[in-house]
Amino acid sequence: MTPGPEGDDERGPEGRLWGGRFAQAPAAAAWLLGRSVGFDVRLWPYDLAGSQAHADELRRVGVLSDADHAAIVTALDAIRVELASGAFELRPGDEDLHGAVERRLVELAGDTGGRLRAGRSRNDQIVSDLRLYLRDAVDRLVAAVRDLQAALADSAERTLDWPAPGYTHLQRAQPVTLGHHLLAHAWALHRDVGRLRDARVRIDVSCLGSGALAGVTLGLDPAAYAERLGFAAVAPNSMDAVADRDFAVEFLAAAALLGVHLSRLGEEVVLWTSAEFGWAVVGDAFSTGSSIMPQKRNPDVAELVRAKAGRLVGDLVAVLVTLKGLPLTYDRDLQEDKEPVFDAVDTLEVALPAVAGMIRSLRFDAARLAAAAGGGFALATDVAEELVRRGVAFRQAHERVGGLVADCEARGVDLDGLDDEELRRTLPELADADLAALRSVPAALARRDAVSGTAPRRVAEQLARLRAELRADAAPAP
Repeated sequence: MTPGPEGDDERGPEGRLWGGRFAQAPAAAAWLLGRSVGFDVRLWPYDLAGSQAHADELRRVGVLSDADHAAIVTALDAIRVELASGAFELRPGDEDLHGAVERRLVELAGDTGGRLRAGRSRNDQIVSDLRLYLRDAVDRLVAAVRDLQAALADSAERTLDWPAPGYTHLQRAQPVTLGHHLLAHAWALHRDVGRLRDARVRIDVSCLGSGALAGVTLGLDPAAYAERLGFAAVAPNSMDAVADRDFAVEFLAAAALLGVHLSRLGEEVVLWTSAEFGWAVVGDAFSTGSSIMPQKRNPDVAELVRAKAGRLVGDLVAVLVTLKGLPLTYDRDLQEDKEPVFDAVDTLEVALPAVAGMIRSLRFDAARLAAAAGGGFALATDVAEELVRRGVAFRQAHERVGGLVADCEARGVDLDGLDDEELRRTLPELADADLAALRSVPAALARRDAVSGTAPRRVAEQLARLRAELRADAAPAP
């Protein structure tokens, strides 16, 4: 176990941001429990950006002279280089990122470095760092989701009019096109993009200038921080600003639902690539083998993203439970907000490219899909609706076709196993119907011509719409 600061001058009161009123250093166990630098160090680019903005503001109000400001900025630049290169030394006496940066700042700039702490608190620093981090993370994740949508769109374009069985209750229900099925996943991801961007609006709020909870003196301007750091808005209430983690919860909720959508896609790939379905094969680069069974081709990417969904839901629940019942304003419980956020970002940044690659690697068996598309009495609804078009109430049509299906099952045939005369005898309203078209899967697909339907021309339209959305997203801002 790493020793705590007790009895160690380097880690005594002068090594912390809050030691002045204490006669004794923290006990080792207490120090280890509260030490967060091991995970919050990843926020360093944002902490240094906030420190730069704060130095500029302190110079503006006269707390820092030009010479002090120059010395601090030079030291911050040196710290940035050290952190980027991995040369920055985290010491046992560094409680958190803020303390580590200030400790190094004083080492580089002397007592001048200690002037930067004026007019700010770790409370507004950390929430600002986390907002800046999440703002960038959301942008990266949106780009990764868009790439997965593009992979689905490419696959849908190749299979736009391929007949495939559609399911409810995991039982064959009605024929669809494979392109329509793939695009269903792409549109779910489209909503995920909307949720991430909606969360980003509330992430993009500056909290610097809120201080510990009551705002700051010294004439510091919260709007100036927002402008320097590119925030779209300023938090209107300093107490709410330092206590608020709603933005993290919103991000985690969007991440959890995105994880659920990845899990559902993964589950379908597992089914499709099983010997029982035999619809598709995952490419070698996105499959694994067995340590004992040489024949195995396992869809591990699909299986892993199913499991990752549980992890993402757990991250959301962890922060919700942390926040429940906390009094205003800052409480040390809020230190527990960061690791779930980091975990969700890391999980999605690994999972999304892997799923996109898996989708691009899929090779579908058109013949097997087509053979399955009309099986399981998938065209029974078409027969019932043809009766409706000929004046039969749907309740009666449903009962009569259901009885026909039961009779076919007893005889071991599907609807296409009945000859035309037998079908007309059983359902005399169909005497002059085009029975071949009525029992044709391509004709059944074409009949589903509603705007959102699976008719190939409608699938082509929705594919074009999705492509337009993706192009608009990729276009540079004016």
